[in-house]
Amino acid sequence: MSRSPSIPDRPRLDLDPEMSPAERLSALKKHFKRLMAVNEELETRLSEATEQRTDLHQEVSRLKDRNEALKTAALYIASVEELTDDGNVVIKQHGNNQEVLTEVTPELEDELESGDRVAINESFGIQQVLDDETDARAQAMEVTESPNVTYDDIGGIDDQVTEVREAVEDAIENPEQFDAVGIDPPSGVLMHGPPGTGKTMLAKAVANESDATFIKMTGSELVQKFIGEGARLVRDLFSLAAEREPAVVFIDEIDAVASRRTDSKTSGDAEVQRTMMQLLSEMDGFDERGEIQLMAATNRFDMLDEAILRPGRFDRLIEVPKPNAEGRERILEIHSQQINVDSDVDFADLAAELDGYSGADIESLITEAGMFAIRDDRTTVSREDIDDAREKLDANETDDGVVRYRH
Repeated sequence: MSRSPSIPDRPRLDLDPEMSPAERLSALKKHFKRLMAVNEELETRLSEATEQRTDLHQEVSRLKDRNEALKTAALYIASVEELTDDGNVVIKQHGNNQEVLTEVTPELEDELESGDRVAINESFGIQQVLDDETDARAQAMEVTESPNVTYDDIGGIDDQVTEVREAVEDAIENPEQFDAVGIDPPSGVLMHGPPGTGKTMLAKAVANESDATFIKMTGSELVQKFIGEGARLVRDLFSLAAEREPAVVFIDEIDAVASRRTDSKTSGDAEVQRTMMQLLSEMDGFDERGEIQLMAATNRFDMLDEAILRPGRFDRLIEVPKPNAEGRERILEIHSQQINVDSDVDFADLAAELDGYSGADIESLITEAGMFAIRDDRTTVSREDIDDAREKLDANETDDGVVRYRH
């Protein structure tokens, strides 16, 4: 521990009796200056000591609060299931789904309603009523700024774009067309196919072009650590969509939560299946879903459970394959609008050579060709740059692992 600096001694004044009045006055002035300097130093030290004292008080207060928090028993989250006539309450604790009959204080009895979230202690006594707000994770999944993607930015899958627009946009914006024919609009659209073919990009275009609220999530986000949390998140997502309808709910990588059920007894697999059961219930439960359209995408169609594929849940299954030569040419034209490509590059000839390339592969190819142009201090991409980029990507696929998806 550092020692505090010593307090400066107060200057002494020694006047020689034989001094002249002028000498005495000069000595007094010098003594006064020394006193002022000492006084300033003492004031500075006092200010520093006061600040240090304040900091120490704050630290002591923080440690006291922390000590009290450590001594206080933790509270658990539960939901009110039922209010009995005799003033008791049936609650279900989150995590283990244990139902308990407990008493409630008169102060809280008038505040409680079935479905409320409450904080309980280890004796299952209700300590406080919590705000029953939609899970913040669900609110964060609402897309508030439209992606900068339009249908014109998507090439090679014109038929798939038409099918999605019919099933999603028309169902929301022109429901009278379906009423006139006497059919219900498709309840959901599932896009499947290899990675990089434009499934997620198509969903972004729907978010941009449609006036409906767009809520996006991935299947892995629905797989939660604690029992019941995934199912609750699904409920909150559809509750949020109901509040914002018309709405589009898009689940990317749905295979993470809707894979084929097995006989596994692990808690992790059981929780994934529990979440899927809640998703199935929300998709076609007893309650009308309202103006909520469901979209989903997967690269592993073969892994999906049959229950999620049956009519009434995903009425329209849309395969999004790799583009053909015409589609690849259109994708090249789209990317050339953003990247300076030499006018002598024949897109039709190039597209014919890119058999097996997905839209994402072509985008990566053009970007890499642009890097070759920058390396040579040029502002346009030549056919030679594209060939060099293709050679590099093919070498990466061979030497460093798979870069592009191949059947």
